[in-house]
Formats: sequence, C-alpha cells, structure tokens
Amino acid sequence: MTLRQRDRYDPRRISGPRQGNHLNAAEHFLGPLALQRHGGRDALICGAQTLSYAELAAQVARASNALRSLGISPGERVLLLMRDTPEFVAAWLGAVHAGAVAVALNTKLSEAEYRHIRSDSGARLAIVEDVFALTRPDLANEHANENDGECLLAIAGEHSALAISWRESLARATPLATPYAAREEDPAFWLYSSGTTGKPKGIIHAHRSLLPAGQAQRDMIGLAPGDRCLTTSKLFFAYALEHGFLGPLATGATAILEPDWPDAETVLGHIEQHRPAAFFSVPTFYRRLLELGAARLAPFRGVRRFVAAGEKLPAQLIEQWRAATGGEILCLYGMSETFCACIVTPPGTSNGWRTGNPLAGIDTRLVTTHGKDAALGEAAELWVRHPALALGYANRPEQTAAQFHDGWFSTGDLFAQDADGFLSHQGRSDELVKIAGQWVQPAELEEAVAGDPAISEVACVRVTDAQGFDRLALFVSARGDAAVALAAAGRACEEKLPRYKRPTWIRSVEELPRTATGKIQRFKLRELIEREIDAAGGPGTTGPQSG
Repeated sequence: MTLRQRDRYDPRRISGPRQGNHLNAAEHFLGPLALQRHGGRDALICGAQTLSYAELAAQVARASNALRSLGISPGERVLLLMRDTPEFVAAWLGAVHAGAVAVALNTKLSEAEYRHIRSDSGARLAIVEDVFALTRPDLANEHANENDGECLLAIAGEHSALAISWRESLARATPLATPYAAREEDPAFWLYSSGTTGKPKGIIHAHRSLLPAGQAQRDMIGLAPGDRCLTTSKLFFAYALEHGFLGPLATGATAILEPDWPDAETVLGHIEQHRPAAFFSVPTFYRRLLELGAARLAPFRGVRRFVAAGEKLPAQLIEQWRAATGGEILCLYGMSETFCACIVTPPGTSNGWRTGNPLAGIDTRLVTTHGKDAALGEAAELWVRHPALALGYANRPEQTAAQFHDGWFSTGDLFAQDADGFLSHQGRSDELVKIAGQWVQPAELEEAVAGDPAISEVACVRVTDAQGFDRLALFVSARGDAAVALAAAGRACEEKLPRYKRPTWIRSVEELPRTATGKIQRFKLRELIEREIDAAGGPGTTGPQSG
C-alpha cells in the first residue's frame, strides 16, 4: 500500500539558472533571480552582524574565488570545522558555487573521528576556525606539517600562522564569480552521520538535493519572506542545515545564527531580542526551556510555530509547552539521507502519537519483513522516495546497495498508519527484540514509563545476557530523587506491560548519553549492563538500581 502519492515534485518550479541539465544550487539561493526578489532583505543575523542577501552573495563569490585560487577543483571535498557564523555560511555556499563539495563537521568531534573523516572523505582542503586549531594544537600541527600535499589546511581567524590564512585568501578574492556549471547529479555536499552505532559515514548529496530546502517551512510552517527563524541545533546537522540556514534563504526569510552551542538562557535572549516567527529545536531542549518556568517563557508567546525533530516528541511535553507558552509543537521527521524534511505534523493535530503526513512530492510505503505492503495499523519499515535523496554512502557500496532501491530508501524506521491516514513512528526495525517467542519494540516500554512526574527521560535497549538470550534494559533519568524515579518506573512496567515485555534491568542514570545532534547513544547504555554482566559472571542484577 502506497500511503501517500502526493503531487510529483517538479524541479521546473524551482528558480535558478538551468542550461540543459546544468544547475549550480548556490545560484538557487543567491543568484540573480533570488537577489531580484530578496536582495535588500536581511539574510543572516549573528550577534551584532546583519547581512543582506546581496551582501551574502558577494561573500559567497569571494569564497568561491578564494577556493579556486587555492587550487580546489570541482568535485574535491572541502572540510569545514567552523562555528555557525556568516563566515561558515559563505564558505559552505562558496564551495558549492565553485563546484567543490562542502563537508561541514561536528565541532565536538574527537581527534580520532576527525582523522577518520579526513581520510574517508579524501578532502583536498580543511578550513578550520582558529578557536578549534588553538584547542587542538597537536592535530593542527600534524595537519599543517604533512608534506604529501593530500589535504591543505586553512585557518579562519586571527591565529593563522600554522597554515594558509583563509581570511587573507578572501581579502584577495573579488566579490564577483561565475558559478561552476554543475549537473544536477554532481555532488554538492556531504553529511556525516552522528555515529550512534559506529564510525561516522559520509552521505553524498547532489546539487538537486538542495532545491527542495524550505518546503516544510513554507508549506506547513507558513514561513514567509521577511520572517525570522531560529534553530538550537548546529548547522552541520541536516535538521539545522535545512531549517536554520538553507530553508530560510530559499524562502526570503532571515536566519538567526548562534555561533556557539546554546543553553536555555541564550535561546531565551534570542527570542526576546529577535522575535522569530518560527523556532526549531529538539525535545530535549524544549525540556530545558521548560525548566525556566512559565513566567520566563512569556517571550515565546510571540512565536507563531514551534517544531521538534531528532527524537521522539512525547505527548506530555506537547501539553507542558502548550500550557507554558500557548504554542503547539509540531513533529518533523527527516534523515540525513534525504537532507530535507519528509513528514510533518499538520498544525492543529499534534498529539505526541502521530508523526504526521508526507510533504507534497514525497512518496512513502510501509514494507513488512516479508516485503509486503503493511496492513492498516501494522508497524512496518518506512520506505521513502524523495527529490532530495542522497546518491549513496561514501566508500560503502554494499550498504548503499542494501538501502537505496530504484529511487527508494529503506529508512530502518518503523511506522504505522492510522485510520485517518496519519503516520506514527514506532521505533527502529533493528531494535525489535524477540522475548519468549514474541516480538517486543523497546519503544513500548519507554511509552509505558514516560509521563511519570518523577521521570525526566527514559530509554530502553536490547542486551544479550550471559546465557546468550536477548533481554531488555530500561534506563531513566530522574527529575529529583533517583530512587523515586526507579520505583515509579518499576510500578509502571508492572501495571501496564505483560510479563514478557517487562525489562530485566531498570537503571537510573544522571542523564542519557547523546550524540552532538541529540540522538541517544544506546550502545553506551548497553555497555553499562554488559559491564555488570561481566563483573557478576552471570545475567546481572535485575530490578531497580541507580547507576
């Protein structure tokens, strides 16, 4: 059963220079047609700095020329380890404009992860902001002193003695540049996965992937030219790259940039000062904001739309936010492989159970383990056909072949469709556990416990015990006393779940381990129980326990 067959995405509706099948996506955002519509509008606000669309276009042209002057050829990868600033935005779009491939990096990468990505990407140039070069001098020296010429290092900032000065390269470049005549299928940027299960993998996106950016903001969120929007996630993350940067540019709106990782007080300050029309965050951050108290959240009442993505949006959180601010949090589902949003909760329907509906031009299917179309209400794997679908995974042909099928992508996420046609996320297909001969979804345990006032967050993971059987471990973080939270979790499991679905272990942790993008690192939770099993020489201690 094809769940949604919306109007087919038509690239002719997207503005931009197109000769034959040539299209440089940077021109879609800042080319002559875009500047004719929005050239005088504010494109970016970052601290005391405001850039118009025309000013940003000039900076992108300088960056494009600077890359060419450094010998960067079309198709070569350019790593960007920079904070979320106009300088980063110009460098990212400048790489696309020059026909190179922009690769934005998580600024909290370990040195091992950075080395892996540098090698895996085969990058020709790394632009590193000086604040990161100074905090990792050994890595910067190693990079700068390489004599094989495989990857050049440019430092963005005042402290550039170790390498090429990116700002001097920009100063020598002219503010006018001809865009590289890219084909729609030419690579434009890579996204690296957050590494929840292993080493980050590169996801290759073409110029065509950038054209649908902002569709959800226009069609579902109602973002209009001149509106302002703010996201708490960082721009190396697909969610923020679209909704905190490229989507606003495609719409004629203004992106508010926060260079550093924000806390609740910082975000509140941006809301008070800039009064955005739309706010994009993750459920965990909404919880942090709620801790400020309803009185201090009064400025959020001026925000028209609130959106959450990246993890499950609990019904309780939706109601708490509505009570505190009067606003409805909409759920947004997407992935790095599609870059742009796939499914959004229509305004007025958010309840914490329904994820939403596919956007126009995006086809979805629910496919069972037997390869059949799912019945109504049956949980099955979501397959997506999306105009921004990636070309595949870098250096991973087997995984690419396993997940990309004739224009479809098998997401690994389980969804069900209700009688009203809404899709609801049910967890991951690789998280299903067979207990006592019956399949159990860890998300069922999380839902049974979530919402108790003593519990802040909850996560359930599969663990193999000493006898080789799959079991479930439930982890909670407490709002106050850990013992109270553990007791509440135990009661909820006994009252709401049949015996075979109850966890073997219930543990309390101060906070759930997360990636930089906010996703729970379940393997780290699993390792906690595995260490218990190894230490005990048996299946481990069952029942509630702080940890």
